[in-house]
Amino acid sequence: MTRPVLVTGLGARCSTARDVPSFTAALRAGTCGIRTVDGDALDPGSHTLAPLDDFDLDTELAALPGVPAVLRRSASRAARRSPQPVRSALLTALEAWLDAGLHTAPVPGDRIALVVGGTNLSSRYVFEQHSVYDRRSAHLAARYALHVQDTDHVATLSQVLGVTGEGCVVGASSASGGAAVVQAARLIECGAADVALAVGALGRLGPLEWQGLATLGALAVPAADGADGWVCRPFDVDRRGFVPGEGAACLVLESAGSARARGVGGLARLTGYAQRLDANSLSDPSVAGEARTMNAALSRAGLEAGALDYVNAHATGTPAGDDAELAALRQVLGESAGRPWLNSTKALVGHCLSAAGVLEAVATVVQLRAGFVHPNPALRRPVDGALRYAGRTAETARLEHAMTTSFGFGGFNTALVLRRC
Repeated sequence: MTRPVLVTGLGARCSTARDVPSFTAALRAGTCGIRTVDGDALDPGSHTLAPLDDFDLDTELAALPGVPAVLRRSASRAARRSPQPVRSALLTALEAWLDAGLHTAPVPGDRIALVVGGTNLSSRYVFEQHSVYDRRSAHLAARYALHVQDTDHVATLSQVLGVTGEGCVVGASSASGGAAVVQAARLIECGAADVALAVGALGRLGPLEWQGLATLGALAVPAADGADGWVCRPFDVDRRGFVPGEGAACLVLESAGSARARGVGGLARLTGYAQRLDANSLSDPSVAGEARTMNAALSRAGLEAGALDYVNAHATGTPAGDDAELAALRQVLGESAGRPWLNSTKALVGHCLSAAGVLEAVATVVQLRAGFVHPNPALRRPVDGALRYAGRTAETARLEHAMTTSFGFGGFNTALVLRRC
């Protein structure tokens, strides 16, 4: 990279944690947030989900330590009535902002960029508003026309944080979070920004999306005999599809020069990244495309595959997805296939869709720094014994270099390479 890019702040919320310290503890413990959730009048029936329960913004702001009063008031005014995806994105961005020390050692607003990963983020909200419209159209939320746009995330976060540099939403299906990190890194590398927030936004599924994924055969279904309760089983012979998860996450990326000038240390260094397409509009993954993306990220990092210590895999638990990714990893790693640790965060928090790439990058950074790899608690019979899977409990490991991958319907592939600082 021409301009070194550091990770200087982290934020995370998901089914097992409300901030990064509790997320780290949950990963180490192998805590699983997947459960059966009953529906409601709009969406009857039940779903297997790793839910992020709804919350009151003011209560959560009060629980987030160290938020300056002016920021707390601004956040409350801007987002108290926003849909849950915007409120979740704001809280994770605030956590990462404070973690990076941007409240005490600030950077001019026009040197800060904001990239939000994810599209169709308000589909559940739109579905809910249909019943309001049907009863009395004039009672539709006053800000409905703003809230239904994905750009409402960028607008709200930039208002609260005073970001006046570049900002946008990027969409790459389930690789949207990875794409947000790639775009944020490029803004720093080319000198357009000194700091860039990459936000993985919560995407809440509406009934139509649930049915669409079920029709594709992508969703996990419990075993008929209720075998041991694990529904999401990445890498396992008995994997049966993915379980949706709800979460949001944020990485603060920063040029090394800016961090040095502010007196801020890096949590990790983003040494390489890549984003590639498969030229395929369907949902089937490509071994060649995934391997090409991983190799490009490693090449950008100037790192041999054999030097990787850890891979946080996309690994959703679908047979087609897992098989393609494991085959791609074997191609990329070659004779060193058995060296790096391999795990799947989705086994614990579900597939957080748009947010997955950023949430799993946060998971990768905290494992690099804390020196462990979280377990694969549902893994009993690996489909490929040539790779080195984390076991059913966390493993202590000295990690220097790690890679995290994201792949999406329509042939979107991203890979990020991180190094411990």
